[in-house]
Amino acid sequence: MPEMRFLIRWPDGTPERCYSPSLVIKDYFAPGSSYPLQQFVSLSRTALTIASERVQARYGHPCSQALAQLARIEATAQRFSAAPDASVAVDAFED
Repeated sequence: MPEMRFLIRWPDGTPERCYSPSLVIKDYFAPGSSYPLQQFVSLSRTALTIASERVQARYGHPCSQALAQLARIEATAQRFSAAPDASVAVDAFED
């Protein structure tokens, strides 16, 4: 399966390099765009769940790396949940 990385910036400017086992991320995010925090988390959840399900269909088990990445995104997003205007920038894709 074609895996990829996507580079994001959290509301405080902290960069993070995220992992997906599938190019499905490209269907949900656009490089150079920013997303309200909760929308970013929701789109990440959808995309990474689909990516993990694709791994399960092919190899018989979900992708633990995709699920771990989603858990990191959700945990980090909690730090910014009190800020009503918090947004996450998607800076680039790395195929």
